[in-house]
Amino acid sequence: MISSQEQSALDRIDMDALVATLSDLVAFESDHGREVAIQHHMSGMLDGMGMRTDVWDIDLDALRAHPAYRVEIEREQAVGVLGRWGAGQGRTLILNGHVDVVPPGEIERWSVPPFQATIRDGRVYGRGTVDMKGGLCCAIHAVRAIMDAGLELAGEVMIQPVVGEEDGGAGTLAAVVRGHRADAAIVLEPTELAVAPAQGGALSFRITVPGLAAHGALRSEGVDPLDYFDRIHRALRALEQARNERLRHPLFADYEIPYAICVGKIRAGIWASTVAETLVLEGRYGVGIDEDPEQARAELEQAVARLAATDPWLRRNPPQVEWWGACFMPAAIPVDDPIVAQLTAAWQAASGKTAVVRGMPYGADMHLLVNQGQTPTVLFGPGDVRLAHAPDEYVPMDDLLAVTRTLVITILRFCGLKQ
Repeated sequence: MISSQEQSALDRIDMDALVATLSDLVAFESDHGREVAIQHHMSGMLDGMGMRTDVWDIDLDALRAHPAYRVEIEREQAVGVLGRWGAGQGRTLILNGHVDVVPPGEIERWSVPPFQATIRDGRVYGRGTVDMKGGLCCAIHAVRAIMDAGLELAGEVMIQPVVGEEDGGAGTLAAVVRGHRADAAIVLEPTELAVAPAQGGALSFRITVPGLAAHGALRSEGVDPLDYFDRIHRALRALEQARNERLRHPLFADYEIPYAICVGKIRAGIWASTVAETLVLEGRYGVGIDEDPEQARAELEQAVARLAATDPWLRRNPPQVEWWGACFMPAAIPVDDPIVAQLTAAWQAASGKTAVVRGMPYGADMHLLVNQGQTPTVLFGPGDVRLAHAPDEYVPMDDLLAVTRTLVITILRFCGLKQ
């Protein structure tokens, strides 16, 4: 059932304004750590809505000392932003979304300009539309609809745009360190409209395989590390299979490989007519719910060591495994946590459909809110993560509306109305 007050707020959702806001955000080329301009834009928007804003220059030197700090992009400047609204006399709810995006890649693969929103076939195209400026816009316009309906919250809702999620989560960690915590949080990542009380972990690894350089005309007198790629890759696939058979979890039953091991980058050699001196493989390593990350790391290191023990060259020149860059820990909350119950009930009220509850296999800032901020958190947002990080990224407008409607009801019920 939807109350008259909830309906009043739902009636004030302005989809034209939401798409216009999303178009504005897509125009910011907030990749490669270039997030300062969009964060100042966000602070102005939240302030203009009548939210109480906290805007601060993140002390990156101090943040680097935190044990949970992991990044792939070293920034010279970063800005934290948070907007609050409500009487603060009831439960508090954070709506978290990152403003940074991955680079667009090869522009010729796009049919639309990546940093210009394009509306086509009921979709909004552009870099960041699904991952995850679209979800952030849902949060903004859900709060605006409640404000426009003349309703006041007993508790407090916070909109938290953050930097640096794509390369490790520095923005959310900085907000936690600053003291921004709540009774619950929703991270508006693309979940295909499912409610996700769990996220898998993802660690970045690098395997360096030594070779022996030689003139290309005398290839047989060198040792080509590329000859070992297939063996290492097959060992990683075998490890992936064994881990996924062992690390079963009911919230990840829908995924063929919930904890994937992916080699995404390979480099070798310095000259076309020289046998390569080294082969370097970089990738991501899926970590299961409740799995000890140190044990998970050791499992990969042991698999590489076992392979090296089977080859005379590698026994004398063992491959080196390094852990670097982004480090997303696994995180989960009970499926009967109040925020899960409120969000699933709100989805059913808003859509007339039963909510799908499952885990997400990708890393996200949920782990920082749960593990560092002790804030019960779920992932819930518009669109499909399969479209993220790819050319012609898009988010369906129907999803944007569905998520905004669900957030309106969730905010009103979780935070309560001021009497």
